[in-house]
Amino acid sequence: MEVQGRIKMIGQTQTFGSNGFRKREVVVTTEEQYPQHILVEFVQDKCDLLNNYQVGQQIKISINLRGREWVNPQGETKYFNSIQGWRIENLQPAAPSTPDMPPVAPVDAFEPVSDFKEEDHDDLPF
Repeated sequence: MEVQGRIKMIGQTQTFGSNGFRKREVVVTTEEQYPQHILVEFVQDKCDLLNNYQVGQQIKISINLRGREWVNPQGETKYFNSIQGWRIENLQPAAPSTPDMPPVAPVDAFEPVSDFKEEDHDDLPF
């Protein structure tokens, strides 16, 4: 499954317990008629995937839905869901390039003409 939209918020990495469990959250705002703000968690080594992203970027996140059961002290059973990201991709196009144009050498690559004489000049029509 995937969630697609713009990054609204990227949280700091949080560490829990003595075992060093790590979690980092990102909020993605979908771009549809009724935009949704979706919280996605990245855990353990996946937290570092968010390092190269910034608020405002258009992205696509591959997700897994997770569900768990919990029994509270009163004996009531509760269910919780979470959305876990495992891959993130930038959807913004890279800086525009013109592949039709050949590369242009820098001006420094050419030696200036020092012995140019006006009488050597052609009168070509183009």
